[in-house]
Amino acid sequence: MSKIPLVLLPGLLCDQALWQKQIDALSDIAECQVADLTQHDTLAGMADHVLANAPAKFALAGLSMGGYLSFEILRRARERVLRVALIDTSARADTPAQNRNRKMFVAHAKRGKFKGVTPQLIHNWVSPKSSARDPGIIDAVQAMTLRVGPDAFCRQQAAIMERPDSRPQLPLIQCHALVLCGREDQATPLELSREMAADIPAAQLVVLEDCGHLATMEKPDETSAAMRRWLLAE
Repeated sequence: MSKIPLVLLPGLLCDQALWQKQIDALSDIAECQVADLTQHDTLAGMADHVLANAPAKFALAGLSMGGYLSFEILRRARERVLRVALIDTSARADTPAQNRNRKMFVAHAKRGKFKGVTPQLIHNWVSPKSSARDPGIIDAVQAMTLRVGPDAFCRQQAAIMERPDSRPQLPLIQCHALVLCGREDQATPLELSREMAADIPAAQLVVLEDCGHLATMEKPDETSAAMRRWLLAE
């Protein structure tokens, strides 16, 4: 059996490390490609970059910001996407409060306080149960955010803030869809995943217990198993 082309979209301040456990676990059935989402300050620019470097047809998985970008890619090239996984994300646009918080974080980063910003974000991303279960996860996430760095962080936040409400396009997604969320996700709470799964015709909702916003790192085995079922679904 030929391997399924799988494009993986990282979240804010994330890189390949976000997906490494899935890349390893799915290597027998998927040819994985992690997109670089650090160079553009619009979802349009990110989407053009991903589509220019992706295979003609591919499965698509995005976590958080990667999910927002998945909707932009579907708007532009739905016919190229074989199936989609939306992990710890939302179809909604930012609320005014979220927008204000993003601008505050960007302002801190531009004043040279980026290292002070990232611990606040990580606290909101990783479930206390995950850090108790795996004491190294906080260091791993912190290292990932520092590799991405403040300049890319500001560009990514700019892209996220201008995203549209993607809820109207949910019923148009006709391919196999996995909607996965940690029950303790504070950044994109579970009800947002329930909303997406309810409106996507061929969606399966998977909820991971004792897991926050970074399911691929907090519950890697369960996430990989759900993605395997999704990739092989007929």
